Amino acid sequence: MNLRLSAPRARIRLCVVAAVAALITIQASQAIETVAQNGPVAVSVRMDPETPVIGDALHLEIEVIADPDIELLMPEFGEALERFKIVDFVPRERLDSNGQMRARQRYTLRVPSSGAHQIPSILVEFVDRRPGKPPAPDGQDAYEVLTDPIPFTVESVLPEAAAATLSPPLGRLEPLQSPTTPRWPWVIGVLLAGLVALPWVARKLRAIRDQAAVRSAWEIARTELDELLTGPPPDKENIDAYFVRLSGIVRTYLEARFGVRSPELTTERFLEAASDSPELSESHQLLLRDLLLQCDLVKFAQVVPTESTIQDIIALAGRFIDETQDQPTSEEIQ
Repeated sequence: MNLRLSAPRARIRLCVVAAVAALITIQASQAIETVAQNGPVAVSVRMDPETPVIGDALHLEIEVIADPDIELLMPEFGEALERFKIVDFVPRERLDSNGQMRARQRYTLRVPSSGAHQIPSILVEFVDRRPGKPPAPDGQDAYEVLTDPIPFTVESVLPEAAAATLSPPLGRLEPLQSPTTPRWPWVIGVLLAGLVALPWVARKLRAIRDQAAVRSAWEIARTELDELLTGPPPDKENIDAYFVRLSGIVRTYLEARFGVRSPELTTERFLEAASDSPELSESHQLLLRDLLLQCDLVKFAQVVPTESTIQDIIALAGRFIDETQDQPTSEEIQ
């Protein structure tokens, strides 16, 4: 019996593999790509999908191929992409099998609206360190490679064939027939049940409110920050996770203390939302900007801080939380 079923199963597996390969080929063909080159450096910018629908994530890849003796100056995080919302960013550098340096930046973007858009021109600079070659053009610091912009259109979720005019209103609805049985017994029963349950509901709400007020936003943030400070110092492998936790403590504190909603916001958007809070002074906004930007340098730009720098950043977070904690009113003190 097993021998008879092995051939159909093998054919089914081959069909599945062929379907997956065809799907990958179709998706790859939907990407838009532009390439630019200057001497030993080639830059390609690739975006997919080619025709996104509003709400789709855009995948943007900037790849630079150069000789190993070339010093590459890749674009800064988010450079020229201010009009998009950056959801994810992954930089990477490696040597390929031919000994060429490959530097890559991958972005996941969100487009704010449908219609015509474009990926702006991407600028990559480099210094030629090869023997006998001028490192840069006369009077300049580095060579430049500038790609062409990539225009694209974000489709609306509304079908093209949808009618642009509104239909006329329908006629009047006929009035409902009055119930034959009176409603007042039911109304009285509901009111009596509500009066009976009212004390229990009030006690329940009071208990929930008292439990929520046991620890303030400052106490929670300070406890987590002290645990981070007294814990083992991070090494190179978990330095990213360490600063993700540190920035998360500050973001969660701001959400609970000032009502600033932080999920899926980039640092710049989060700082803009925090600046709208009337309780957050200008000096504290500058302190917050300095703190979160230092965390981003470690998380996204792969900067490895020293142990003393880590302690200074944590102390900066503690200072911000302590100076902005909610002070009790005179009635609460009494």
